[in-house]
Amino acid sequence: MTDPRSAVSGIRTRFVAAVAAWAVLVAAVLVAVPLAYGSRLPDPLATHWGPSGRPDDSMSSAAFLLFLLVMWAAVAGISVGVAARGRNLARRTTRACLCAGLAWAGAFIVATQAVTIAANLDRGDWTRAATVSWQPAVVVAAPIALGALGWLAGRRGPDVPATPPPPGPLIDLTPGKRPVWVSTTTAPWAAWIALVATAAAVVTASLSLSGGLSGGWSAVVPLGLTALVGAVLSSVSVRVVPEALTVSVGPLRWPSRSVRLDRVERAWVEERYPSQMGGWGYRGLPGRATIMIRGGECLVVRYTSGGELAITVDDAATGAALINALVDRRRA
Repeated sequence: MTDPRSAVSGIRTRFVAAVAAWAVLVAAVLVAVPLAYGSRLPDPLATHWGPSGRPDDSMSSAAFLLFLLVMWAAVAGISVGVAARGRNLARRTTRACLCAGLAWAGAFIVATQAVTIAANLDRGDWTRAATVSWQPAVVVAAPIALGALGWLAGRRGPDVPATPPPPGPLIDLTPGKRPVWVSTTTAPWAAWIALVATAAAVVTASLSLSGGLSGGWSAVVPLGLTALVGAVLSSVSVRVVPEALTVSVGPLRWPSRSVRLDRVERAWVEERYPSQMGGWGYRGLPGRATIMIRGGECLVVRYTSGGELAITVDDAATGAALINALVDRRRA
């Protein structure tokens, strides 16, 4: 009988190659289409349409292409990195989620470019760009359809069940002493995204102020939001004291959230990955959520109400053991 885990090694290699090939294909399309139709496009391009369907904002051709490429490079780079590490690619659901997300993102960016170029084609000025009516439906529907195909493609191959995590260390609480556990995890990729987005926003704003980049202001806000999200996702800190569990995010340790231990039933360690949770950040709904800034070891806390909170943090086994010991002491 073939060992499923040995088969997974071959699946991982082919999976990484397929993801990388898709990333290169989408990037090639994003570059090739403007080059092919460049002589028939105005500069700047109409890049935004109002409720009436008429264009109401513009961006230079180079800035628009750069904006799409930066977005795709961030999505594709993270996806290829996750696939290359691939410690959880043995799960069929993980591969399906990653393929669906990457297919959706690629189709959305290409469809956005296609609709924009079609509306500007053979128009002498961006203000005379074609009106849009049914085109937004294509931008929404096409990525969903391709994402569904990506989901089906990702489900091919073996499915190895996840192994239960080993039990954590036991903690004997000394009477009269106040135990405290603190652990912080950082995500360098998010810090780099925040740094690059901040630099790009500053450069774009400077060029727009000096008149060197027409329509550049429309990119400043998305870049600023990207920088903010990257900063928030750059680190997470967990603190456990006898009264509560406190989770803080970002370099300023804000925002933060506290959970009283009298609301906690138990805690344990579990391996979770962004491809399972649907990406990075705060995933899920209040009462059943995951704070995900890197894949791997998570501290999972179950509430007495039945809800759960999972946090990606180092040394989660010690934190879980301390929480369980404190909860048992409260009950006693």
